[in-house]
Amino acid sequence: MNEELLLVGRVARPHGNKGQVIVNPDSDFAGERFREGVILRVGTNEEPRLVTSARFHQGRPVIAFEGIETMDDAEKLTGAELKMPLGEMGTLPDRTYYRHDLVGCRVEDTDGRMIGEVTAVEGPMETSRLVIAAPHGEVLIPLVAAICVEVNPGEKRIRVAAPEGLLELNQKL
Repeated sequence: MNEELLLVGRVARPHGNKGQVIVNPDSDFAGERFREGVILRVGTNEEPRLVTSARFHQGRPVIAFEGIETMDDAEKLTGAELKMPLGEMGTLPDRTYYRHDLVGCRVEDTDGRMIGEVTAVEGPMETSRLVIAAPHGEVLIPLVAAICVEVNPGEKRIRVAAPEGLLELNQKL
């Protein structure tokens, strides 16, 4: 069985001398992704590792893995990607989307005119922006209900009601 794994963070560096690491999260749900008892896939070989303790320090998770006991062990994890199976991610709140579901969506205005395609989603959940490859350069559109009036990842389509001048204002040439 080949399950889809999603990136939830990266090991920044060791913390202390007992094998803990500081994580740079790539998830808006860090409290759920980095908690005691979770199994994360670590590094290029995606080795399953149990999180044995977790806390937050200055907004970032500090976690310990089973089998990582020393600072030297933790140092070897620096830069390692931390992934989780998609099936273990849980249900999202209404009008909340996984970034990977939005990348590749066609973006059009409310009249059906093509604006471009989503290439990335930037920022935390509260202030996310769609990065759109448009014919005249990159365009940033806030991912808010008042502008993104229809988001349909299943059909790979997002309809936007952009305020006058928004598309031209933040176009990166």
